[in-house]
Formats: sequence, structure tokens, C-alpha cells
Amino acid sequence: MSEEDLERYEAEIELALVQEYRAVLPMFAYVVETERRFYLANDVAMTVRSDTQPACVELELSDAWVWDMYRPARFVPSVRVVTWRDVNIERLPEKEL
Repeated sequence: MSEEDLERYEAEIELALVQEYRAVLPMFAYVVETERRFYLANDVAMTVRSDTQPACVELELSDAWVWDMYRPARFVPSVRVVTWRDVNIERLPEKEL
């Protein structure tokens, strides 16, 4: 496989991931961004642990979707994230019926 073939393959996978993201976004209530991953989730619990140095953030996500183009199953029932870096949690607008 040439480098050009590999780049084309990765571009196709990323485009499919963007299309999947757009399709599943209405199913979720929160967007969560960490330094390593991007998640959609329906429930987010955050705990700041100051007993560590530096303080860490622990996230528990329920009913989640993980942005990872190499992951075969992006829908997961729960995710636990521990990080010492910035975390962005955004509540999505309520869905209109």
C-alpha cells in the first residue's frame, strides 16, 4: 500500500466518521472534549480530585459515543476518563419534537 493510498483511506474513514457524528448528534445531551478524545454522552458526572498533585478530573460518561476513527465500536454504555488537563463539557440544546 502506497503512502497516497493510505492517505486516501484515512481521509475516507474520517469523512465517514464526520457523517456518523452528524447523524448521531441529535441522540445525545452533552459534548465532552478532553485532550485525547471527543465524546457525545447522555449523562456526565465530573469529580475534581484535589488529593493528587496536580489535581485531576475524573469523568463518568453514560450512554456515550466516542470520536475515534480506528475504533470498531463507537457506541459504549459507559466511559471513565481521568485527566490532568483541560476538559470541556457542553450541554446541547434541548431537542424539539
